[in-house]
Amino acid sequence: MSDTTIAESAAIAKPASATATSRMHLLAEGLDFPTSAAFAADGALYIAESGLPFGGARPGGRIMQIKNDGSSQIVLEGLRAPVNGLAWYDGGFYISEGGFPGRISHWTPGGARQTVLDDLPGHGNYHTNMVAVGPDGWLYFSQGAMTNSGVVGLDAYDLAWLKQLPHPFDLPGFDIVLAGEVFTTSDPFAPGQLAMTAAFAPFGEARAPRAAIAGRVPCSAAILRCRPDGSKLTLVAWGLRNAYGLGFLPDGRLIATEQSADARGSRPIGNAPDSLYVVEQGAWYGWPDFVGGRPVTDPAFKPQHGPQPRFILAEHDRMPPPARPVVEFAVNAAATKFAVLPAASRWPGQVVVALFGDEKPVTAPPGFKVGRRLVRIDSRDWSQHALPAGPFSRPIDVVPAPDGQLAVVDFGHFELLGKGQVEATRGSGKLWTVGLN
Repeated sequence: MSDTTIAESAAIAKPASATATSRMHLLAEGLDFPTSAAFAADGALYIAESGLPFGGARPGGRIMQIKNDGSSQIVLEGLRAPVNGLAWYDGGFYISEGGFPGRISHWTPGGARQTVLDDLPGHGNYHTNMVAVGPDGWLYFSQGAMTNSGVVGLDAYDLAWLKQLPHPFDLPGFDIVLAGEVFTTSDPFAPGQLAMTAAFAPFGEARAPRAAIAGRVPCSAAILRCRPDGSKLTLVAWGLRNAYGLGFLPDGRLIATEQSADARGSRPIGNAPDSLYVVEQGAWYGWPDFVGGRPVTDPAFKPQHGPQPRFILAEHDRMPPPARPVVEFAVNAAATKFAVLPAASRWPGQVVVALFGDEKPVTAPPGFKVGRRLVRIDSRDWSQHALPAGPFSRPIDVVPAPDGQLAVVDFGHFELLGKGQVEATRGSGKLWTVGLN
């Protein structure tokens, strides 16, 4: 595997011990756009296929057991796509289903699926994401934003998993006041006419651009938690656009990856790096008006094609100060899930993050490919280090295996071409093991 590109290598150290490629073994292949893997208490390995029908793949999410010989057996199907998470806890799996509406289910092998939470925000740009079980025994999960940057726009047609207007608008977790911004686009429902859309409003609705909107639960662009039976749903933090990966460090701190805004839609934001945050109760992580603690009005965030972004929220001083990340990744790297390495590992307590990779030309102007690899984070000083494993098509999940290796889920061949077109190959998903010792 070649070294990272110059644009990706800033702040990434390559240790001398990383000169040889890690030992890799192909455990399973022929998977349809898998997103998640988890080990049961008995060491059995299960994997979730998203259920997205790209490239003619069969629709509907599925859970499969992967046997030692690499063969697979479907053990649960008919889940709402996309299935974004699979987590083992206390004798069963918690399954995150991003479909409309979003849902979290519990399933015990050999038993029936049971609903834990339903009617979560869905059918937008992002979805209900993975569950992580906290030291307190509660379920923590993230809820992605319905839009790129707070405004429902025509970019919905360019997202291969959405391709639809109207779609739901964002729901704030904090009380907010809109700043009066209105965005004008063509109206696909009235050819030759224009549509005007306010933030946090349906497409074509701009009657209250300075509205005060009460925070609510469930909301979008948030991390929430509930008891294992789904009761006592509460807000942990708001303003994370798409915290696709979530987990706890050995000291109990909650960390989350953040996929920052793209240069697309009615309010494009350019050059926004993905991040890793330590998540604090009650904190605001800046979306939709800040990126990594910096205002979107900073000239650095002016997109190549589009105006300098303006604030869509007023009265920022009524909210917590926007938090800053502990790690920033390359722009459009698409940081997804991660593994916290166990005590017996070569790097105990450190974090290995999967970088799914860019979705140019939809998320940014055409250019060199970014991400599509693994990176190791030293949680003592938050430094980044290249992890010589791959090549991967699109790594999306990383899970510690009982034998000390890493299980790496590769989503498969998937490229957005623009104008609602996607190039994807069903059966191209793979499951690898990577040795670290």
